Amino acid sequence: MTEADLFDYELPEALIAARPAVRREESRLLQLDRRTGEIRHGTFTDIEELLRPGDLLVVNDARVIPARLSAQRATGGHVEVLLVRPWQTLDGGTGSEETGEGAWLAMLRCGGKLRQGELVRLEGAGADLQLLQKRAGGYWLVSPAPAGLTMQQVMEHGRTPLPPYVLKARRMRGMPQELPELDRERYQTVYAQRPGAVAAPTAGLHFTRELLARLQGRGVDLQTLSLLVGPGTFRPVKAARVEDHVLEPERYHLPAATAAAVAEALRAGRRIVATGTTCCRVLEYVVRRGEWRGHSGWTDLFIHPPFEFKAVGALITNFHLPRSTLLMLVCAFAGRERIMQAYRAAVEEGYRFYSYGDAMFIC
Repeated sequence: MTEADLFDYELPEALIAARPAVRREESRLLQLDRRTGEIRHGTFTDIEELLRPGDLLVVNDARVIPARLSAQRATGGHVEVLLVRPWQTLDGGTGSEETGEGAWLAMLRCGGKLRQGELVRLEGAGADLQLLQKRAGGYWLVSPAPAGLTMQQVMEHGRTPLPPYVLKARRMRGMPQELPELDRERYQTVYAQRPGAVAAPTAGLHFTRELLARLQGRGVDLQTLSLLVGPGTFRPVKAARVEDHVLEPERYHLPAATAAAVAEALRAGRRIVATGTTCCRVLEYVVRRGEWRGHSGWTDLFIHPPFEFKAVGALITNFHLPRSTLLMLVCAFAGRERIMQAYRAAVEEGYRFYSYGDAMFIC
């Protein structure tokens, strides 16, 4: 059994990024050789030299939806709403990922006790949200009102669902918490296509279209998959033992072209480079099923030490929160001591942490 507090570390709050680098590719890049422990420092444009002709680079094309909404109760109380996902995709209801119709799971926060059947007024949307049923894990089942209104229409009035630590960092530095134009563009990868994520696959935020084109020009094979990131990915592990934590399922889609490219790379012994922990989880889940065809599904694969990686040979990733499942994944990939050493070096060098922060390349 593995104790969860082994994945704690100290981070000065000043190193939590409140906004992205001026240009995507100007983020810093810490390079970690997981065999030797050697650490090098550079910028993200160094990825052009670190990726080799013949490498298969896999990116997550999930698109972040404007899932943050504000609402008001009939009593005047304020309600913060985070739409999470359509209900039917896992639980057999009537919601739809494509149209936003039907019931959705949501996280609600307010000062009082919410009631089943209650209507809350969505600010700026001219509509209500009906609270249908309280669910486990702090979720509610909700639907828009009046009938016929879709969540897609509701989200036209939504905001970018930035992580709480970004908002806190802005508040502590006297910055506006809402930077809508910046966040709409920069909390989204340049290749984002499939809507449904409530958090960005942040390792991909550093790529520009020009950088990706140069990589392809050098013989790097670029393929996409989708993992619609939910809030469960970022919840800290509260259990004393890592193995007792349960990861919430998340929806993924593996295109046929990507499935074929991954299968061929595995056969040929070519390196597969996962852009982010999201890509890594999908690839390691699918390789265990051997399902090398285009398909969609759900994965709750929780990668933590010890773990045998069967698909991923190198990993591009950001710096992750203490006691998070994401940190545990990178520790499984490179070894806990190597990662903690790299994190200490990043702190000493003043790297910027978390979603809008700098990146690592682990090979």
